[in-house]
Amino acid sequence: MFSVEVNHILKTYGKRAAVNDVSFNVNQGEIFGLIGPNGAGKTTTIRMMMDIIKPDSGDIKIMGEKLNDNSKNKIGYLPEERGLYKKMTVMDTIIYFASLKGIDAPLARQRGEELLKRADLLPHRNKRIEELSRGMSQIIQVIITVIHEPDLIILDEPFSGLDPVNTQLLKDLIRDLKKKGKTIIMSTHLMNDIEELCDRLLMINKGRAVLYGSLAEVKSNYRNNAVLVEAAGELGNIEGVTAQTPHNGAVELKLDAKTTPQMLLERLVKKGIVVNRFELSTPSLTEIFIKVVGDEHE
Repeated sequence: MFSVEVNHILKTYGKRAAVNDVSFNVNQGEIFGLIGPNGAGKTTTIRMMMDIIKPDSGDIKIMGEKLNDNSKNKIGYLPEERGLYKKMTVMDTIIYFASLKGIDAPLARQRGEELLKRADLLPHRNKRIEELSRGMSQIIQVIITVIHEPDLIILDEPFSGLDPVNTQLLKDLIRDLKKKGKTIIMSTHLMNDIEELCDRLLMINKGRAVLYGSLAEVKSNYRNNAVLVEAAGELGNIEGVTAQTPHNGAVELKLDAKTTPQMLLERLVKKGIVVNRFELSTPSLTEIFIKVVGDEHE
């Protein structure tokens, strides 16, 4: 069963289509990346999934049904615009937000302490929110998002403003949630985080879906006719190679249309070059992102 089914949703504001005929499914237990440049339609899509705004047309199902009070309680949602009550303590904040999801105080305290310990924040449980750093406050917001142990967790720009330490803490927490079988949708414009965490992704640009599939599928579709080579000594001129570019300790060799990687390897061996590493060159998600968005602007 899909955790989320989005079918041909459309949302317009005046003459502008913020989301234009977008469809995708999210598998149960996966981390799904929703990516795109600022203003692409990511947050609008999430707000329609959460029933905060209604699509003009199309339909959305959460856990096999249209969103209702029962399915809403199975969702944890971290919105892009966030805020906590600054005068409340960390633990009182956790208990209060848990109560809104029907969790009693003793259970909320137990779960809260476990999550705070996991995030190295347990010593701060009696501090007021206003005494915390921005990064700590953001981790607390993630904790209250998942305190009721939802089946589906939607995180809109979860790493925005976090330092490297808190970013790693949050990534570890997301991985733990996946191990527990939770489905996670993560919206961000930070491609490295998507590449590190996500199983599949959807890219939206100008309201339309422009990339959809597993990370491996997306990268395969944009693979260049190039290889990465680490070798002892200089490579020199090689038949079929149109360019040589240093790349993280290796050399990326771009091939002409007539040369295959297998042919290149044979030529290197024939030249007596000792090859320590030889692999197909796959563009990063950032490179694909720039290419797709750049092509759309042309």
